[in-house]
Amino acid sequence: MAEISLHRPFPASEVTGWDFETDVAVIGFGATGACAAIEAATAGAKVMLFERNSGSGGASGLSGGEIYIGGNGGTEVQRAAGFNDTTADFAAYLKAAGGPCADEAKCELYAEQALDHFAWLKAQGVPYRGNYLPGKHIEPTDDSTLIWSGSEAAAPFCNLSKPAPRGHVIQHMGWGGGRPLVDILEARARDLGVEVVVDARAVALVQDGKRIVGCVVRIDNADRFVKAAKGVVLATGGFVMNEEMRRKYCPDSFRVNSPIGDQDDGTGINLGVGAGGDAIHMDQFFTTCPWTMPEPQAQGVFVNVAGQRFINEDCYHGRVSRCAVDQPGGKVYLLLDSAHFDQPLEMAGITIAGTGDSWEEVEAELEMPQNTLAATMHFYNRHAAEGRDPLFDKKEPILVPLDQAPFVALELNFQTSYFSFFTLGGLKTSTDGEVLDRTGVPIAGLFAAGRCTSGLPAWGHGYSSGMSLADCTFFGRQAGRKAATQ
Repeated sequence: MAEISLHRPFPASEVTGWDFETDVAVIGFGATGACAAIEAATAGAKVMLFERNSGSGGASGLSGGEIYIGGNGGTEVQRAAGFNDTTADFAAYLKAAGGPCADEAKCELYAEQALDHFAWLKAQGVPYRGNYLPGKHIEPTDDSTLIWSGSEAAAPFCNLSKPAPRGHVIQHMGWGGGRPLVDILEARARDLGVEVVVDARAVALVQDGKRIVGCVVRIDNADRFVKAAKGVVLATGGFVMNEEMRRKYCPDSFRVNSPIGDQDDGTGINLGVGAGGDAIHMDQFFTTCPWTMPEPQAQGVFVNVAGQRFINEDCYHGRVSRCAVDQPGGKVYLLLDSAHFDQPLEMAGITIAGTGDSWEEVEAELEMPQNTLAATMHFYNRHAAEGRDPLFDKKEPILVPLDQAPFVALELNFQTSYFSFFTLGGLKTSTDGEVLDRTGVPIAGLFAAGRCTSGLPAWGHGYSSGMSLADCTFFGRQAGRKAATQ
């Protein structure tokens, strides 16, 4: 009998009996799997959803419940707040945020259909209060809807696309709206007749000729064979919890040490690659030390261990953090004056490394060479007083001189400060969620969406909050619909 393996499909000819039979088998029960199941069931398919845990959730359930939405003039929330968000601007921002890894076809399709997707989410029962919360926030601490959730108003993005806030957060008091979001999608899937099987870990795909016709799941330590007449949808998350895969594909992620995920061990990626799929941009990851960036601390200045700036600090906290991790020396410093200092949360692991009544004194306390950090700050302050940042184009009102003594340098150490992170690389898929081989040809019967693919949030240096849930919910729907109707 052939080996049951994540790395090669099991031949259908050796299956002696099917334990389950369905039209579409969805593997993974986060927001991606739920949306895929909902669309497949709505299209008339019989759907079974297999989840390795004892219930739904995944990384989506750990999120803030924020979805990145815009285009076509803007949602009613954007328009009420005075933002006319064109599809061209939205698509341009998505492409810029994807950087060299951007899938332009996915960016364009999502920009065109994001408003319809917002309407679809609300039709499933996802609630939105409908108000705009101005300012710079990690997540709303109340049940507000619309926030600035990326680098839209910061260079270079604001020069490529008209800025608009696009983070739409589920109506939920406090942080952690991802859990109620998944609960709502789960209820909808069950109402549509989706059969959910929990404590069922996917261990192989099943192949007949060149077509994927099912999967193998392990339940109570026994292998069960699932026949999927129309297709299998992989919705299993990334590989942040798989150190072997990270060392092989994403070694720079070891510069930080607080992974975020839920059983994100690369199962879906390995299944897809084993079936002939192409895994792309596997070196990409997102990271953030988010407590550095609420106002007023965004008005501070970041320098590396050589005392040099490396980023415009008014951009998204994840972009700041990802660029910080690229710096040498294992740490960076956030410089503030007495007018803009705010004590970081204890859980952030940010420490005071130096103080002084002048930037020269701070420089000396940090044991930097003379006229490195001090020269950086004198140059910065001189131009900030004129409303300019000739090096990085930081914008007012966040651009301010830091000239009110005493001064402080906060240390962000990549290993001891809280830099959370997750992987972004994964299977290459079409806009319909078909898993593609290295020649760009779809693998018959195999679909994928969410973080096991390379989607809208493809580049760690351009990530915006809400892109992951936008990607997994929208392209999860695409994959489920395509699987059901092919």
